[in-house]
Amino acid sequence: MSRTPDITVPDLTGRRAVVTGASDGVGLALAGRLAAAGAEVVLPVRNPAKGRAALATIRGRTPAADVSLRELDLSSLASVAALGATLREEGRPVHLLVNNAGVMTPPERQTTTDGFELQFGTNHLGHVALVGHLLPLLQAGRARVTSQLSVAARSGAVHWEDLQWERSYAGGRAYSSSKIAFGLFALELGRRSAAHGWGITSTLAHPGVVPTNLLAARPEVGRTRDTPQIGLIRAMSRWGLIGTVETALLPALSAATSPTARDGGFYGPDGLGHVRGGPAEQPLYRPLRSREEAARVWAVSQELTGVSLDGDGARPPRTAGRG
Repeated sequence: MSRTPDITVPDLTGRRAVVTGASDGVGLALAGRLAAAGAEVVLPVRNPAKGRAALATIRGRTPAADVSLRELDLSSLASVAALGATLREEGRPVHLLVNNAGVMTPPERQTTTDGFELQFGTNHLGHVALVGHLLPLLQAGRARVTSQLSVAARSGAVHWEDLQWERSYAGGRAYSSSKIAFGLFALELGRRSAAHGWGITSTLAHPGVVPTNLLAARPEVGRTRDTPQIGLIRAMSRWGLIGTVETALLPALSAATSPTARDGGFYGPDGLGHVRGGPAEQPLYRPLRSREEAARVWAVSQELTGVSLDGDGARPPRTAGRG
């Protein structure tokens, strides 16, 4: 009988970790592992009730866990800015940032508070803005920033011709576009850090295929019932054909904590099709390999969010004609 894969997490005592999307699923399990290793873990959540339940789960497994909640709605740039201001006022360096939260394939096109297509605005732009607002704390902590991608990023492209999917909407393609843009941003973050001496290491991860709530009923994205896919995914997980939440967290955990994880490294399951297994470094997906595309994402993302990542102050976000 095969053993369930796992990794040894180094002692994280004295280190502050911020994990988005940690109120359930992979993010919750990941935050629990970081807390068990001694990190002070901050959970920025949109739903306070789910956040309190997440705290109870983590403390139930690690009674001495140093874990706390903050407010964050990644679909609102004002909310992201408020969290950034709160954490900067607290004055603690951030040593680990795991950009894990996301939304997937709303059945109809929806927009964020700021008018962006929901997946692009939440999965990508919300996290870009968060990195920008936390940049002084990340530099102070010589942080490891880990960005959670998806197997959906292995095909497709950034939808430059209509970034906000205003002319037509295809949920799956929009999801892929958001994750490719986010991966390109993460790679460019590492390059800019190296060029400017920020001390930030940027790693990427993907969980494989796992039965989380991304495809389950989510009224907040207009999905009132589970998708047909999630039933099949849950069954495949039970049969051992794909991963579980406990194994799916391992690539991001390794990317965030392993002493051997390298800047620009991409980590995912090592099994057949990279949908399950233990964590291992993998070749970058083809849509992530263009440095020119990454530089373009870097520039456009700052323009859209109004958040500077180049040390020249805040900018007014674009509110119309986003492309």
